[in-house]
Amino acid sequence: MPKELWNDAAGGFHPISASDFLPRERLREIQLRRLQATVARVWDHVPLMRQRLSACELGRDAIGRLADIARLPFTVKADLRDTYPFGLFASPMPEVVRLHASSGTTGKPIVVAYTEEDVQVWAEAMTRTFASCGLHRGDIVQNAFGYGLFTGGLGAHYGAEGLGATVIPVSGGNTERQIMLLRDFGATAICCTPSFFVHLAEKAREMGIDLRTLPLRVGVFGAEPWSDGMRERIETENGIEAFDIYGLSEITGPGVAAECSEHDGLHVFEDHFYPEIIDAETGLPLPDGEEGELVLTTLSKRAMPMIRYRTRDITAILPEPCACGRTLRRIRRIARRDDDMFIIRGVNVFPSQVESALLEVEGTLPHYQIVLSRQAGLDQMTVEVEVTPEVFSDKVRALEALRGRIAHAIEHTIGIRVGLRLVGPQSIPRSEGKAKRLIDRRHD
Repeated sequence: MPKELWNDAAGGFHPISASDFLPRERLREIQLRRLQATVARVWDHVPLMRQRLSACELGRDAIGRLADIARLPFTVKADLRDTYPFGLFASPMPEVVRLHASSGTTGKPIVVAYTEEDVQVWAEAMTRTFASCGLHRGDIVQNAFGYGLFTGGLGAHYGAEGLGATVIPVSGGNTERQIMLLRDFGATAICCTPSFFVHLAEKAREMGIDLRTLPLRVGVFGAEPWSDGMRERIETENGIEAFDIYGLSEITGPGVAAECSEHDGLHVFEDHFYPEIIDAETGLPLPDGEEGELVLTTLSKRAMPMIRYRTRDITAILPEPCACGRTLRRIRRIARRDDDMFIIRGVNVFPSQVESALLEVEGTLPHYQIVLSRQAGLDQMTVEVEVTPEVFSDKVRALEALRGRIAHAIEHTIGIRVGLRLVGPQSIPRSEGKAKRLIDRRHD
């Protein structure tokens, strides 16, 4: 029996992990049955998807074999925005027990819903995630993902509890308190963004605390891309093993895929999430091993099923079996997207969101730049905004009042506080082509 199944400190068997080792033929049977049910469900309950299927001359029985998934229409983020807030729900509100939301490109959030069964599947996927990362009953998990409308905090919380671990629900931020809890509560694992952990570790050193002397042995990191160099730095300087996890709110939240102890790609929990790789330009499927855009279909989601959702994340499906023994296919670690989105402290941000916020504030000009930098290991975002000549030449008090209005508008739109610099007219370079809105200095 693979060692990962024996994930109880007392040597007990955790049956949920057995789903990771199903024979491929059995897994394909489960996928086909669930895919057929999902397509029938959206046909019956989601008008937009019924229209899309009809336009492709497909019905509720469109799936006869797994390969037929390539015939189905795509879903994109704009579909969630255009049907805001509940237009893609396949369950009536009395059956919806949870709503989460993440940032959208116009300031309106992307809303996702869960039935009681959906929450159970999510918890199961996250339990398998933590088991894949070598955690077990008896571990103490400090959960520094944000709680609230974002999916990270509660997803990790339920998964750790499902494993039988002890959870410290500290949420994000408050670095010094995080360090105190790591030390005083004896946490053996931490969940957060990798950039926040780097910041936390550097702050700990300033406080005279060496994380290598603490019981901490595992870091479960997600919500933003990070490099192998970052992993090496985290592990070497802090004496832990770092694991990458992947998810997105539109599909379920964290728990779509996770690394195992081999650290050779992320296993997709394929019995719940069907992965495809497509050519981002043509939309045509690509074979395993070729890089392209990741497309995901939910196989178990009831409240808000997603059919062929285009993630915009660039990766490849790794064709070789994993040495850990899992039969789940793996995706290469995701390091980039094919759109202009970037991630700051685990929050998805689009330049168009910043533009939308600025245009609401009188006294600004439609010229701005977003500057990303890294200070003390933590990603920072500064928005440089041109203001009108009248305002720029006005009293300091007026400039500060305008700064406050702009800062509030941006924070209200994207959900996080960022740095802000007001500059005079013509300060930001012009372009005859596309404006260069984003300057990324995090790796300078």
